[in-house]
Amino acid sequence: MLRKIIRALILVPLALVIVSFAVANRQIVVVSFDPFDTVDPAYSLAMPLFVLIIAMAILGVIIGGVAAWLRQNKWRRAARNAEAQARRLQMELDAASGRYGVPASEPPAAARRPRLTIPPPAA
Repeated sequence: MLRKIIRALILVPLALVIVSFAVANRQIVVVSFDPFDTVDPAYSLAMPLFVLIIAMAILGVIIGGVAAWLRQNKWRRAARNAEAQARRLQMELDAASGRYGVPASEPPAAARRPRLTIPPPAA
């Protein structure tokens, strides 16, 4: 319930800011993808300014997410290698404990001490 309240406290003002930004920037702008001919570009697109800005922000978030994911590749590789090594060592431990007749789940000899118990009172 608290998560929903916090989400509402963040999303409602953010939505109000986005809507007010869109209403304030409704003018049409021409986006040209032809750097050589500014008068009659080969490909241009007319759109409201807020659409252009919001689209660029979304594109920036996507590009930043991909860049962060690519930078974390070494950590994912190290985690995979550590997991494979742990699996290999567990298999070696299981094989070694099977050769010596000691199950891997059995505690070592130092941990197998007799338990001290208090005898019941004599009646």
